[in-house]
Amino acid sequence: MAEPLKNLYGPDIPVKIAAMISRVYSGFDKKAFITDCLDGYEALELMPRGWKIAHTLKRHLPGDFPEAIGILVRSFEPVHQKTQGEGLASFLYMPHAFFVAEYGLDHFEVSMRAQYEITQRFTAEFSIRPFLEKHQARTLAHLRQWASDPDPHVRRLVSEGIRPRLPWAGRLREFQKNPAPVLELLELLKDDPELYVRRSVANNLNDIGKDHPDLLVQTAKKWMKGAGPDRKWIIRHALRSLIKQGNAGALAVLGYAGTDGVVIRKKQIAPGKVSLGQTVEISFEVVNQSGERQRLMIDFRVHYVKASGKTGIKVFKLKACLLGAEGKLLVTKKIALKDLTTRKHYPGLHRVDILLNGQVIGLGDFELRK
Repeated sequence: MAEPLKNLYGPDIPVKIAAMISRVYSGFDKKAFITDCLDGYEALELMPRGWKIAHTLKRHLPGDFPEAIGILVRSFEPVHQKTQGEGLASFLYMPHAFFVAEYGLDHFEVSMRAQYEITQRFTAEFSIRPFLEKHQARTLAHLRQWASDPDPHVRRLVSEGIRPRLPWAGRLREFQKNPAPVLELLELLKDDPELYVRRSVANNLNDIGKDHPDLLVQTAKKWMKGAGPDRKWIIRHALRSLIKQGNAGALAVLGYAGTDGVVIRKKQIAPGKVSLGQTVEISFEVVNQSGERQRLMIDFRVHYVKASGKTGIKVFKLKACLLGAEGKLLVTKKIALKDLTTRKHYPGLHRVDILLNGQVIGLGDFELRK
């Protein structure tokens, strides 16, 4: 079992932060700060530990926010240039971001300069969100400038900070309703040279698609015009949730449009009755009866029985292929029916469908017995 993340953010973190501050601020009571931070620290999870340190910083730094954040920024280590593989090392600066989010809203320009420094060492994606809510126009103007910053961490913040559904953060409800300001900024980043930034752009678009699937499809179509390999990667990654749902528009953007002349034969599910812990195998043959090659996205979905007796759908990826004229393709897949931390199985009839370029084709069913 993996070690809890909070264990990697242990009592040494307040000690390191105290040492950094002491180097630039002689009035800092390092010992008292560490003692206050560690009071109840052990019982806290990762993010609450960051907040605990941020609140303790408030009590041990000058009460004037510009002076306090100036001390923190001067304590920072030099900027690094890595964009991946940092682990939790950069989380050293998580309390600094929280400090700005909590206490800096009434000091806009000072806070934006601080977040510019923080995001080059950790990320300001959490702290920027309160500023988008309280000072939307001014914050978006800064982000528009940062979209062309030489530092990839700063450019990534432009995308990651405005994600409507950012993990570990509250949703930006206004952008969920109207993502136009988000798309305007993503447009500036769609050909960014760093994969680190492009991945964030794709994840942001995927967020938008959960609330506005048609808008995402329209954006993907537009971005496909003149797209190079890197932008095409963004589009594919952005459409992944819609593709899994069998969204016809999303599939068409990627070239999987229509199934004329393609039929499914030799459908089989074996065994038809199975017990928990056993395996079911599905198989079917895809036949292209047309005289032209067909681009096919072949997936399947299982209607898993829930404790209530109702069903919930789980989609499984199978194969993307170019099937030649008069070509045939045998597809097989095993389904393991054992309980997982993410799924518990219940007895009942489980229906299985094939998804062929988004078209739902019934494959059959199997019965899971107690």
